[in-house]
Amino acid sequence: MFGLSAPQWVRLEVQLLWTAAALGCVLLAAYGGALGYWYVLLGGLLVWSALLWFRGVWHWQPLLVYALVFALAWVLLGGPLSWRSVLGTLGVWVLGLFTLYVSAENGQKYWLESTMHALEVGVTELAQAPTPDVLIRSGAEILSKLGVAPHFAIIAYREGSPVILGASGGFLPFMGHKFSPQASARQSLQSDQWFVKQAVKLLPETEQEFQHLVGVYGRGAQQLGAILLARSERPFSNAERSVAEAFAWILGAQLGQLLAVRELREANDLTLLSLGAALEQRDNETSGHTLRVVTLSVRLAEQLGWAPERVQALRWGSYLHDLGKIAIPDSILHKTGQLSDTERTKMQAHAQLGYEMLQDLHFLPAETLAVVRYHHERWDGSGYPLGLSGSDIPEAARIFALVDVYDALTHARPYKRAWTQQEALAEIQRQAGTHFDPDYVATFCQMMSNDADLMVTA
Repeated sequence: MFGLSAPQWVRLEVQLLWTAAALGCVLLAAYGGALGYWYVLLGGLLVWSALLWFRGVWHWQPLLVYALVFALAWVLLGGPLSWRSVLGTLGVWVLGLFTLYVSAENGQKYWLESTMHALEVGVTELAQAPTPDVLIRSGAEILSKLGVAPHFAIIAYREGSPVILGASGGFLPFMGHKFSPQASARQSLQSDQWFVKQAVKLLPETEQEFQHLVGVYGRGAQQLGAILLARSERPFSNAERSVAEAFAWILGAQLGQLLAVRELREANDLTLLSLGAALEQRDNETSGHTLRVVTLSVRLAEQLGWAPERVQALRWGSYLHDLGKIAIPDSILHKTGQLSDTERTKMQAHAQLGYEMLQDLHFLPAETLAVVRYHHERWDGSGYPLGLSGSDIPEAARIFALVDVYDALTHARPYKRAWTQQEALAEIQRQAGTHFDPDYVATFCQMMSNDADLMVTA
């Protein structure tokens, strides 16, 4: 109504009620005899209080000052009190108490509503965070909106040590601060929160009076960190503690899930890397082929601005690109001479066979499977297994095909010497538009020329 928000209505109500009380004092001043001047003074005080609208314990200031002024007037001026004076005093007190009650009720109601709304929105925002660090930064923004404390630090463990990863107020300049236990400390890192005293000392002394620590736990009660709240004006109420604990529970659930997914991906990565290394040994490839093509593929994808998820899919495809060679007989796989047409057909089948072997691994992205199936396709359509050409070839397969050939050229095989890097890059450029995507060739050659480390390790 009238474009006012809920907190603005609460403030307006308090101002109007206190103003009414002040006007009552002014009216009684005309009948208060010697106390009339004090009523006028009190009326001005109440008007001032209505405009400022004190918070917390300061809400009581106008009533306490009113009682003090009335008592002093009675003692200093003496004489009997008129019924108007007594009635006016009691009326102001009753009206004041009622105002404080209404203000507190409305303020508490609004705080609860805004807090619940912030938590509901926060759950959605946290669920969309792609990484633990992004999650914690989003959590810091949400906690600021909750307004539980002007100073807070979200502390999480990195390599076994607590680090401030989210902060507000006085903790903000210390983002990234790592806590180290003192040599004499005997407390458990996880259970006793020894770092709290160190964290509190980061704040000015005037802001250290009241603190509240909330643990952040993941699945199985695994402690992932803690939230430290601090302020100077008053202790934390039970409601504020409950809000902080609810937020910590939400943050811990989401953080635990992200960490579990990351651990699973890392385990998958190591497993696929081991499988790729094993395939390399069976194929009698030059030692380190898998790691080299993975490194170059990832660097080229990053140079092209690929998102981390796509880079990971390409990396997994690089690990598994020759998986289908498991089904190729040793007589063909290890043959040093020229393959017959029949043998070549069987060898070329490894791309499709590898793709089919991976169908039941549902966690593998489509681009991983594309590398395995299409890394022998050529830009001009003369490749295999399907003879795709140009942009019909998946991008991940185009990147890997280029890198795979470059590595094969620069390392010795039983049937050829190792080419120099300059010779290999010249050959890659010569085949741009026939074997390889010309845009990727340009980016790859520029990347290799600009990065001396890649020229050495490739």
